[in-house]
Amino acid sequence: MQPFLKRLNIRLAGLQTDWRTIQLARQVSRHSPLDEGKKPVIFFNASTRLNTLSQNAGFAMLAAWAVQLAGSPVIHFVCQAGMSRCVLGTDQDDFGVTPPCQACMRQSRLNTHAAQVRPFVYREDTNLQTCLVDLTLDALAGFEYPLADRSLPLGALVLPSIRWRLRRSSLPDDEDTRFLFRQYILSAWNVAREFEALLEDTQPQAVLVFNGQFFPEAVVRWLCQQRGIFSVTHEVAMQPLSGFFTPGEATAYPISMPENFALTDAQNTRLDAYLEKRLQGNFSMAGIHFWPEMKTLAPAFLEKAARFKQIVPIFTNVIFDTSQPQSNVVFEDMFAWLDLVLELVQRHPETLFVLRAHPDEKRAGKQSLQSVSAWAVEHGVNGLENVVFVDSLEYISSYELIEHSKFIMTYNSTIGLEAAILGKAVLCAGRSRFTSYPIVFFPDTPAGYRNQAEDFLAADRVQVPPKFSENARRFLYYQLYRSSLPFNEFLEPSLVPGVIQLKKSNWKAIANSPVMKTLVQGLVEQTPFLFTQD
Repeated sequence: MQPFLKRLNIRLAGLQTDWRTIQLARQVSRHSPLDEGKKPVIFFNASTRLNTLSQNAGFAMLAAWAVQLAGSPVIHFVCQAGMSRCVLGTDQDDFGVTPPCQACMRQSRLNTHAAQVRPFVYREDTNLQTCLVDLTLDALAGFEYPLADRSLPLGALVLPSIRWRLRRSSLPDDEDTRFLFRQYILSAWNVAREFEALLEDTQPQAVLVFNGQFFPEAVVRWLCQQRGIFSVTHEVAMQPLSGFFTPGEATAYPISMPENFALTDAQNTRLDAYLEKRLQGNFSMAGIHFWPEMKTLAPAFLEKAARFKQIVPIFTNVIFDTSQPQSNVVFEDMFAWLDLVLELVQRHPETLFVLRAHPDEKRAGKQSLQSVSAWAVEHGVNGLENVVFVDSLEYISSYELIEHSKFIMTYNSTIGLEAAILGKAVLCAGRSRFTSYPIVFFPDTPAGYRNQAEDFLAADRVQVPPKFSENARRFLYYQLYRSSLPFNEFLEPSLVPGVIQLKKSNWKAIANSPVMKTLVQGLVEQTPFLFTQD
């Protein structure tokens, strides 16, 4: 499609979604049987988007309409230039640039059309600013500030956002980083006191926030937890246009699979069809396709591999991803794990190690500034005879690598679950949604990890309990078709990756949708956010 026509189509589709949003919001407002005796449900998702409709923003908008149609009051806590710097609005190249608040506020007005809104604006606390001005980076990360009868851990709540915005885990202690840290803390404090006042005024029955790791939503969730208020976080799930909702940490994807859950023949067939596409790289998450192509292993690689006793792939993650804080329970972070892996590599010249950088590490507009490729250069990995480094933009088949491997090493990547399904031994270093089940090997200390790796490398053959593969299949099916809520009845992809469009619909469809009823029951009655998709 020609660039002009593509831009025109994108614009027209956006206007159509805007119009449908307004019409649906008005229908919901007219037909909601408001029960004055019920406490409100508060929605807050300042970090989902700036000036377009993202998947998570769409999930929250639909959930709010469904709750309102079910009779509970809804209040949207909405940023109206309420932060001096926000996560998505921070200019990557110049932290002094203020966020694009006008465009964001326009989208907020659209997303909350005809709804009850509690806006907040930015008011700087000069006393707090004075407390922050001379602090080092470490002091900022540990900074706390009193709020009512509590000490609010502002530094800890802000830290994941700093890492995500700077695209790195190890932060430089320079003035630019400290400036941004101070601005995020000042902004987080403003969110905290404004939301604390909202809690005092409304005493909500539940609060729904996006992600729970970015500092605006992290602060809101922390305040709810301190008061014992039921709070739910949400993120995109593995299936296109599906969401994951949990009273836990959405970025950790806590999934409680019943012990007696077993797959039928039809369910196994359905899972096999899904895996067939995924193993060909034919999948997306949050509207992003990570694999534009998938290449088979080159003859030169296979020729080199034939000179070694065994092959061990090493699959990494993106260091600043919001899943990492929950994963870092054995190692300080992924690079601490890679340092240990490098020692294993150097002690085992008979083994060919294939170090694979995550495909998302060099995604345009989201490139990691603390990357596995940089780590590999710094540690001279390419100079080691028994290492093949596969960079992010090299689209060779990870699944073919798994097929040729003795066992695989991962941090917390989903590929560990897929490798277990394929019958391979998986040695995980980071906690993931599946490491609590008998699916993979997950030692609880660095020494335990080293010993397990040494045992695997020395063994003639790594023995994998048969139940591991079966449990992996059960878990993946449960994640895809039980714990994920599909929104494709109301949403569809747009021509812009990561942006969605609202389908033509009406208030009755939302009120009667089984998925929306599951959401309402989860928020109002605190039932599990599970939906059977058989």
